[in-house]
Amino acid sequence: MVKRTYYDPIHQGITLDESIPEEEMIISLIDSHPFQRLRRIKQLGPASLTFHGAESSRFSHSLGVFHIARRAFKKLLQINPNLIKFRGLLYASALLHDIGHGPLSHTSEGMFGLNHESWSRRIIKEHPEIYQCLNQLNNSLNVEVADLIAGEKVSCKLIKTLVSSQLDCDRLDYLIRDSQSSGTNYGNIDLERILSALTLSPDGDLAINPKGLLAVEHYLVVRNLMYRSIYNHRLNEVCNWILEKIVETARQLGPKKIWSDSCLSQWLWHPKEVNLGIFLANDDIRTMYHLLRWKENAPKPLQILCESFIDRKLLKAINIEDLEVEYQLEALAIARKLANGIGKEPNLCTGIRHNKFFGYHPYKSGLRLWDGENLKALEKESLLIERLISPSKATWLIHPKEISKALKIKLIDLRESR
Repeated sequence: MVKRTYYDPIHQGITLDESIPEEEMIISLIDSHPFQRLRRIKQLGPASLTFHGAESSRFSHSLGVFHIARRAFKKLLQINPNLIKFRGLLYASALLHDIGHGPLSHTSEGMFGLNHESWSRRIIKEHPEIYQCLNQLNNSLNVEVADLIAGEKVSCKLIKTLVSSQLDCDRLDYLIRDSQSSGTNYGNIDLERILSALTLSPDGDLAINPKGLLAVEHYLVVRNLMYRSIYNHRLNEVCNWILEKIVETARQLGPKKIWSDSCLSQWLWHPKEVNLGIFLANDDIRTMYHLLRWKENAPKPLQILCESFIDRKLLKAINIEDLEVEYQLEALAIARKLANGIGKEPNLCTGIRHNKFFGYHPYKSGLRLWDGENLKALEKESLLIERLISPSKATWLIHPKEISKALKIKLIDLRESR
């Protein structure tokens, strides 16, 4: 009997036992090329420019999600032993849920216009190392896992809920992990209490025992705080805007004016032709190397943007969410005029970026309390959670540091003139 242990900063020892077929499968999946690539994908994208410790990888996170899913499943098996037939589906889906992330995780979706769920589905269905590992356990498992991750209907709703819902194993891991790596304390959820409160509703889906209500309330508040303080932090939004502008500028300049290797050339100028091999060949290392090269030798607009990101000469951002859309556009016009007045190219240093976050969505896999007699919607039993239904929104006006003082004065005048 062979065992393997991964020592994790959050969950301590994550031990896998080859004598258990589903865990033998997980070991093979971890050793595959597509999964090892996740070591080279940052969990929080460019957030390390704001929170310098935020260097953890999608590899670590994915292992953590599997570990939490396994713990939750063992708890629920005690209630319904018949769930054992879905163990392989849960383990594989939890581990592979992020297999299709591009460079810098979610940031690449805005940079390159890709969808990580779509790529996850494709990798799981088409990559030989992945589908052979899965189908050795069950000859249709790769299709079931791919469909679950893509949001399709699956044979067991509970498994889908554990992998993707408003209280899933993905969120439980990333809140704790991202909080620790970023050096903040907002993500300190009570994981033990939440896991102990998991139960099954009469329809077989996931529910919460009322004894866990406070822990779940705390978890939802924590998630709200993490989005406001880290994921949607103004400098993180600035970094994402710069990275998107870099790719946009590179595409506009074209392959005759800037250097690129064969892999990134496909990503930039022939994105619809990117195959599985070309997709998996791109990671943080390759993308960042191109930014370094472009900073040293590229047309001036691209050089300026790459220098801004690489050397952390970041732009500033002011929240103008309180302004109506027409006034937001007027504010952008003011910022562009001020930037032009100091000799800066407005297209490279001014812009608007919106973000919107729902702390809780009752109609999207809404959580339920089950005490053995009554099944109730979570928001009906908690005023705190009801308040989280309203979205948090921000509209960032991005601009150069040099015009901040003048811009703030102009914005005061704009607000007074409304």
